[in-house]
Amino acid sequence: MTEMNENPLDLLPEVLLAASAVLGLLLGSWLPRARQWAVGLLAVLACVAGIVAASVAATEPATTAFGDAFAIDPVTSTSRIVVLGGTLLVLALTFGPLRGDPRESEFYVLLQLAALGALMMAGAQDLLLLAAAYLLASIPAYTLAGFRKDGPGTEAALKYYVIGALLGVLLLTGITVLYAAGRATGYPVLGDAFRDAPKALLATGATGLLAGVLFKAGGVPAHFWVPDAVQGSSPPVAALLTTLPKIGALAALFRLGEAVFADSTLPWPALISVLAAASMTLGNLGAFFQQDVKRLLAYSTISQVGYLLMPVAVAGRSDLAQQALLYYLAAYAVTNLGAFAVVCALPRAQTLDSYRGLAKERPLLAASLVICLLGLVGTPPTAVFLGKLEAFSAAFDGGYAWLVALAAANTVASLFYYLRWIVPAVSRTGAPSPVDGDRTARVIAYAATAVSLGLGLAGGPVLDALAP
Repeated sequence: MTEMNENPLDLLPEVLLAASAVLGLLLGSWLPRARQWAVGLLAVLACVAGIVAASVAATEPATTAFGDAFAIDPVTSTSRIVVLGGTLLVLALTFGPLRGDPRESEFYVLLQLAALGALMMAGAQDLLLLAAAYLLASIPAYTLAGFRKDGPGTEAALKYYVIGALLGVLLLTGITVLYAAGRATGYPVLGDAFRDAPKALLATGATGLLAGVLFKAGGVPAHFWVPDAVQGSSPPVAALLTTLPKIGALAALFRLGEAVFADSTLPWPALISVLAAASMTLGNLGAFFQQDVKRLLAYSTISQVGYLLMPVAVAGRSDLAQQALLYYLAAYAVTNLGAFAVVCALPRAQTLDSYRGLAKERPLLAASLVICLLGLVGTPPTAVFLGKLEAFSAAFDGGYAWLVALAAANTVASLFYYLRWIVPAVSRTGAPSPVDGDRTARVIAYAATAVSLGLGLAGGPVLDALAP
């Protein structure tokens, strides 16, 4: 028998987040309502310390922990930094609205547990650990979706939970079938076993596995929950649901494609490329005539999954795939959170027309909105532009020129519905938009916009650091 490398320090960012969640739950039981902000401060400290630990681990050679069940490599390190950074932004967006809420500490704890699930999905190198991470990322998110306990929030949580439970069962079924085909759950062993495994068995198992992971990513065909859950949730929770789970899920899909299905009898790249095409196209079509800003961003995030799946489709086939995916994940996360920060800053502005005259009343906030929305399109010099360019290059290098052409057409088409939001915001005619909102959210919007631009301008060195 080989000795297992059970060193908890290898999972220091995850341990810090878990410890902060448990300690925060205990503190919340004893602190008076006016001081429950201390639990949020503890969460902030855990995220900052986790980012530092992940940055230090990123300088070390790639390794594994706990019997090769958890990988510590550039994919995991980047996912850690992006998820923890995104969690910090979501925490900042919630401090003001939640101040004095009787369940303030519970919100911070649930947020940390959901982020922890995304981290575990990103580093999982064993099907059983992936299933556990899926549940950890899902169950707190169901509660957060209905945290306000109003009608829309309850409906959002119910739809989110029902679809998540169904697809979670499919994920566990798929894992069971794949275990039957490979007689193991570890990725390295499965990669060797699947070279000669029966196609029908592999296809059945992979379908169930994909159903669950795509649910967390919000991609087609597991996307039906996204518009309703995002629209019914509070804006900070909507920002969480459309950002953090995606990072863990897409990192998990990339790892599966590279280590498990790359040399199998299953046409994994073709399957992922079809799902990418469907996600970007249906997401754009659904967003075209939306009036509610959160619902528009929900369909936008479905389309973004399609672009993010492009480097996933060529995992193991193109040397550009890893750096393209990791850079795009970071670019999308900060840009999407910047757009949602604007929504949080104007809680009474729920439709596109509600933003009319924003440039006159809040010029900096309007500029942030325009930059983030054009960034999601892929306009230079924002980070998403370079992320899309890298994703297109990786897909072309992997032999999927048709997918690149379709993605380019979808990118041009997406400009239509983003302009439907931008034009009223920069218009100087009509009723002014409501400008009384959360000052902290405005600061977060400015910061996210600056990071998106800075990441785009410094793309060369960042991409070099992310290369395998």
